[in-house]
This record gives sequence, C-alpha cells and structure tokens, in this order.
Amino acid sequence: QVQLVESGGGSVETGGSLTLSCEVPLVILPSDVLGWYREAPGKQREFVASITTDGDPTYADFAKGRFIISKIKNDARTEDLRMRRLTPEDTAVYYCNLRNTILSGRNYWGQGTQVTVSS
Repeated sequence: QVQLVESGGGSVETGGSLTLSCEVPLVILPSDVLGWYREAPGKQREFVASITTDGDPTYADFAKGRFIISKIKNDARTEDLRMRRLTPEDTAVYYCNLRNTILSGRNYWGQGTQVTVSS
C-alpha cells in the first residue's frame, strides 16, 4: 500500500504561517497531479490546492492569496504547501494526495497532518 508522508503541521496563532510538506515514495509520472485536501471536525474533506507536473496550480477560493503550492521537486519527490494569514477556520487535518489524470488507479493519500490555529 503506497502512502504519502506529510509533515509540517502544528499549532499557530491567528495570522501565523505554516509550511506543509509532502513526500512521495514513487517516481513522479507525467499527468500526475499533487494536491492538498483538508478535513475539519464535523465537516467533509475539501479541496485546498493542487499542482500538475507542468507547474499549473489550482486553488480553492479560501486559499487564493494566502496559500502557495510549490512545484513538484522531481529529484526529491517532495512538494510544499505554504500557508499564511491563517485563521481558526483553517484548523483541520491536511492530507496530501497524488492522482494521475490518465491512470485512474494511481490515487494515493497520506495519513494527514494536524493544523491548529488559535484565536
């Protein structure tokens, strides 16, 4: 079972910043998309941001202007999500996801990393 590894979560105060990292134990393929999702208590998992191997990012509306997803570093097989101006509404478990737009069976998740923002 392939599992991605997230790191970088923690606790910050409102207005603070965090950078999450995702380590991918696979060779990055063309048409791979690396993304982040989050799940807050009592809520469904929601999309945060993603990036293609071509470097094309997509953001949820709440992430635009505050979060930046880095290009996939093929040599290190890592990818970062830099988050700033955090609010308590950003408190959630953040999950890294790798999927392929052509190979439907290539869809992997990490175990998640907790982000807690206090007021």
